[in-house]
Amino acid sequence: MNQKPETMTAIGFDAPGGPDVLRPETVPVPVPGPGQVLVKVAFAGVNRPDVIQRQGFYPPPPGASPIPGLEIAGEVVALGGDADPALLGRKVCALVSGGGYAEYCLAEAAVCLPVPDDLPLASAAALPETLFTVWHNVFERGYARDGETLLVHGGTSGIGSMASLLGKLMGLTVIVTCGGTDKCAAALAIGADHAIDYKAQDFVAEVARITGGRGVELVLDMVAGDYVPRNLACLADDGRHVTIAVQGGLRAELNMAEIMRRRLTLTGSTLRPRSNTFKALLAQEIAAYAWPFVESGVLRPVMDQTFALRDAAAAHARMEAGAHIGKIVLAAG
Repeated sequence: MNQKPETMTAIGFDAPGGPDVLRPETVPVPVPGPGQVLVKVAFAGVNRPDVIQRQGFYPPPPGASPIPGLEIAGEVVALGGDADPALLGRKVCALVSGGGYAEYCLAEAAVCLPVPDDLPLASAAALPETLFTVWHNVFERGYARDGETLLVHGGTSGIGSMASLLGKLMGLTVIVTCGGTDKCAAALAIGADHAIDYKAQDFVAEVARITGGRGVELVLDMVAGDYVPRNLACLADDGRHVTIAVQGGLRAELNMAEIMRRRLTLTGSTLRPRSNTFKALLAQEIAAYAWPFVESGVLRPVMDQTFALRDAAAAHARMEAGAHIGKIVLAAG
């Protein structure tokens, strides 16, 4: 085992609240268990679930670190039992169940992905949460296929930008919604085929216009609430609707007869509470089918801004303000 300190700086909070409740604290460096590695964190991604956890609405699953942070990149400095010895000293990025906002973080060895030499660690830290989420929900749960059309809300968010980038690489036509003309322009520059300003246009009517009345095969929904019936109106017959967040509300009123008549499929998921076995299998599929795009350099995350670890509160404030385009990361080094 490489030498490492007994304590580290991490970001915690005593009670739920606004961004200002986040503050640095000194905690023990975790010890890897069977199948785990200890990563010296260079960068950690900032994601909407971190904000919701800080607000008190998304507690970590049993056994997970209470420290926020769902994705990291850095160097493996210690191994638990059964972890591949070849990982020691390697630069990796990983999806984690918590603990990313810290100088050291535990990760399951089976979900670590190798960081190519030409990929900055800041960019590597911005990949796992969005890549795992988009791959699972668009291509596994949503059954997206070459030649289909995907509608994504929040086109300049981390998830939205990854859906555009990966969707295009996999042969999809991508329509996004954004708030404002500037964000629509940014989404088109990222790679979306069409961008709809939901503040000025009815996205249901625009989707119908763009698709010639046919509709889209798949909607990736981060809003829920009263967006759901509008999303369903955008779907072609036999279309699929996948919900991954409920920013617009937990409940929706649906016409079930219409769902039956048009043979629509509604599903959704959250990744954080899924088993390590499930995440390992997902990592294997991503390594086989999506990671080659990263290794070849054609898939890179859209980066917004980097904050120092101690400035996690400012990073959360930027995310909540909604002005960011792409991924926000924390520099732990």
